[in-house]
Amino acid sequence: MSDEDMEAADSNEVGVDGIDGFSTDLEGTDLGDDEPKQGLFDDLLSGEPIFENKEVLRPSYTPHELPHRNDQINKMATILVAALRGETPSNILIYGKTGTGKTASAKFVSKELESTSQKYSVPCDVEYINCEVTDTQYRVLAQLANKFIEKNQARIDERIDSLEDLLDDLAEYDDSSPDAPGAGTGGDLFEPADVESTSTDDSPSVSTEDDTTATAGDYTGETKGSLGAFSDDDEPASASDHDLESRADARLPPDHPLESTPFDSRQAVQERIETLEKDKESFDEVPMTGWPTDRVYSVFFDAVDYDERVVVIMLDEIDKLVEKSGDDTLYNLSRMNSELENSRVSIIGISNDLKFTDFLDPRVKSSLGEEEIVFPPYDANQLRDILEHRSDVAFKGSALSDDVIPLCAAFAAQEHGDARRALDLLRTAGELAERSQAETIVEDHVRQAQDKIELDRVVEVVRTLPTQSKLVLFAIILLEKNGVHSINTGEVFNIYKRLCEEIDADVLTQRRVTDLISELDMLGIVNAVVVSKGRYGRTKEISLSVPLEETEAVLLSDSRLSDIDDVQPFVQARFEN
Repeated sequence: MSDEDMEAADSNEVGVDGIDGFSTDLEGTDLGDDEPKQGLFDDLLSGEPIFENKEVLRPSYTPHELPHRNDQINKMATILVAALRGETPSNILIYGKTGTGKTASAKFVSKELESTSQKYSVPCDVEYINCEVTDTQYRVLAQLANKFIEKNQARIDERIDSLEDLLDDLAEYDDSSPDAPGAGTGGDLFEPADVESTSTDDSPSVSTEDDTTATAGDYTGETKGSLGAFSDDDEPASASDHDLESRADARLPPDHPLESTPFDSRQAVQERIETLEKDKESFDEVPMTGWPTDRVYSVFFDAVDYDERVVVIMLDEIDKLVEKSGDDTLYNLSRMNSELENSRVSIIGISNDLKFTDFLDPRVKSSLGEEEIVFPPYDANQLRDILEHRSDVAFKGSALSDDVIPLCAAFAAQEHGDARRALDLLRTAGELAERSQAETIVEDHVRQAQDKIELDRVVEVVRTLPTQSKLVLFAIILLEKNGVHSINTGEVFNIYKRLCEEIDADVLTQRRVTDLISELDMLGIVNAVVVSKGRYGRTKEISLSVPLEETEAVLLSDSRLSDIDDVQPFVQARFEN
């Protein structure tokens, strides 16, 4: 038998009826191990899980209860309750440091507002925008416009469905009551001539595209038996209106499908459906780039004003929006109510910066800051309560040792009472314990989590620095690696210039490099202290505040800086006093 025949014979032994449609006949083959090997993930899954629900320890989770924030929540509720009365709530500015419960409290109140508005059938919409991500006027307006277009289209679909159900009811009524008034004509009880001869210029007309109540579209809430649509405050304009209603009531049997609607015929219902379909098609979704800003604003304005409702727009990290795009967005949003006909808009701004309003136009500042709510930092005892409240849901029964929550609370209290930091610590400690297949989270896991979070923060901050700031930081690292202590600005600038030449980057002035060093100091990456040299003036002494090797590795992961790995810049010798 030739080699080819032997290979063909071997290949015929391969079957296709095994798992995943492919199996190989390895009968008689020695695999070396009688027992199957345990896979990589089998080892990890063999331990008992510590977490019951890890998501409750994440910042994105909105709890059903917020300990130690009742005062702030109640104040927000007393302001926003105006929306449930159909009035415009005052604008609210919420201040507080990171992790003081601002966003969680605002989202909690917003959920309660929307659920209560549905309970009392009061139209109220809340929209949340994170301005750290959506940080330009165009993006904010485009995102809001598209959200309201989507809501309008969904509501139009609901109204069309209810009107089509009404047409079905009419057809059934005609079939079951052939001798009833209007039967066979789809409920046409009046000739058009009768309507024209009886109505006056001031009397309500049949629902049209421009009619506000008809736009609301749900016929179940309209005036019983009328040809037009009355709001609660409307009164018939003349005696002839009463006569017309009396004639309608007299000729509509109690069980007629149109008896409690604003429609007088099947044709009127069909025309309303056509109008709604045209409305739905008229909404243009806004692209995330490419349109003039005034066009985006116009689409957003029309989408908001399509329905009668109160709109609450929540702008988280509002200071980032002002910093990047100025106060044009806030100016437009805060002045919308003077032009809106059907809707009313209220703004909730959330900021970590108590002074950001100092840079606003006085008109925007006065209209935006109608109500201010300050969230103070949590103390260690309050943080302990928060962690205990979440840990009951997050972990299995005996997963925590007694000293874990107090230690997490103590570490976070040192970080300006940051509940987010406390939750991150507890979650990370649990993850480290789970990875080591420990049955209980202990103090050592919390300390490891503290080091890990600190390093992760440094890595993220350094990774997102602009290229020029990275070059300045790299210069400081090279100086420290060469044994220079108490580095001054001049030494940093000299090596910074060499690095710019290596990667062909623009060289900034020494004054600008000094500013970048101050920014790195503010971020906690370096420590820059101004010291006096007597008659020689003052200078900054700079030292690194983060792990050198890890920080250098993050800088070298930048493609532009990766080529300067082996550069050994000249360090000028100096005499120490």
